[in-house]
Amino acid sequence: MFDNIIGPSRDISWVLRLWPVLAVSFAAALCATWLCKKVALKFGIVDKPDNLVKTHQKPIAYLGGLGMFAGLAAGILTSVALLSNEPALGSIMKYLFGILAGSIVACFIGLIDDIFNIKPIQKILGQFCAAVILILVGIVPNVTTISDFFNISVSEPFITAVQTFLIITFVLGATNSLNLLDGLDGLCAGVTGIITIAMLLLSIHLATWGFSAVGDPVRLTVCLGLVGGVFGFLPFNRHPAKIFMGDAGSMLLGFNVAVLMMLFAEGVPRWWLASIVVFGLPIIDTATALARRFFNRRPLFISDRGHIYDQMIDRGIPLKKTVLICYLLSAFYALFGLVLGVTTVIRTIYAFFIYTAIFIISGLIIWKKGYLKMEGLRGKVPHK
Repeated sequence: MFDNIIGPSRDISWVLRLWPVLAVSFAAALCATWLCKKVALKFGIVDKPDNLVKTHQKPIAYLGGLGMFAGLAAGILTSVALLSNEPALGSIMKYLFGILAGSIVACFIGLIDDIFNIKPIQKILGQFCAAVILILVGIVPNVTTISDFFNISVSEPFITAVQTFLIITFVLGATNSLNLLDGLDGLCAGVTGIITIAMLLLSIHLATWGFSAVGDPVRLTVCLGLVGGVFGFLPFNRHPAKIFMGDAGSMLLGFNVAVLMMLFAEGVPRWWLASIVVFGLPIIDTATALARRFFNRRPLFISDRGHIYDQMIDRGIPLKKTVLICYLLSAFYALFGLVLGVTTVIRTIYAFFIYTAIFIISGLIIWKKGYLKMEGLRGKVPHK
């Protein structure tokens, strides 16, 4: 079942030579986050509690997203130097610098929102611009693999339209899902770290099989850069947090996770499906919050305490335990997606039905546990 995890095309040493990307991104994020905390406190760039959604006890420094961006950027530049002898270096650099440009846009729009609290439509336009950058450099899903799988003939304009729609949808979806998950100390960063580690393992699997001269090194670079950036930031963000990532951080992370899902969509649908399931917890949390507001006839895009982690807190589960439970849930989806992603015994169509069943079962559990009920101020569940 797992005989083909390590492929014959590339030795594992080909992957291991990129380990400095992880080390450099971690060190850069660690130092940059410390500096950002100092700057944020000096200039009053802080998140103030409101006793409704923001329940921390005192103002906390923002700008943590800039620290993670510094780690990711340093990791990408390190990778460019390490990959200088690759035959497809030109295309690799085009992808990596396109991803870096999109990350700058996503992080900058989030930073503007952290400081000036811009309108939601302005944030969405910024996310749209970041998605367009990916389209311009050629990072788009290979939808022909899906049409070929179902033996459907489609025209080139239709393919282009579907690719554009998918990449914009994934960028907006992943970015806003992680933004909504950023509600407890260490939660969003830790969950993103778990998700990215799973995607890194899947990337290593694909790289040893030599599936793509461009996609393999790009996937590895982004994964290593994100893991280093997140874990360089996390020591300052674990409870009690000394700094928040803000929208600059959550939009940066969401954008890059969407990038990875698009990169996994260059080959067989199995890898794309696996990456979506690995991202399962943010998907479930966002769906829960939206469904809860919809069924209770509340505004869909007004923040409340309807997220899974908020409801755990309101039911009396301590913050640290809530975060740990979310880590375990994220690890479950990540492991499930990873295992079926690398297993060749189960056909892609059967894997699709298994993935669908997992999300349906998750939804039923959430419904049975009462997580779709809404009462009290901003949907807060009274502690009993």
